[in-house]
Amino acid sequence: MSDPQNSETPLRTTFKIKLNGDTLAIATVGQAYQFLTNFKSVEWMEFRALHEDAVAALEGAAGNAMLAVQATNAVRALLVSAKLL
Repeated sequence: MSDPQNSETPLRTTFKIKLNGDTLAIATVGQAYQFLTNFKSVEWMEFRALHEDAVAALEGAAGNAMLAVQATNAVRALLVSAKLL
């Protein structure tokens, strides 16, 4: 299995979110994985199930690029629920 944090597998879309006044672009599995795992677990507590699904999907996509669609959809669902998109 590839290291998801360093994966350059592209997601099916680039997510642009505003965070602390800056726009952050998330375009790869690695960028999404880092974004979702660098926050404290308390930050994602309300969205725990969606967060776990997204992280698992990103880990899968890091090892198999064919899973990038599922990873993109899982990340989108989490970001929409968290009102970041």
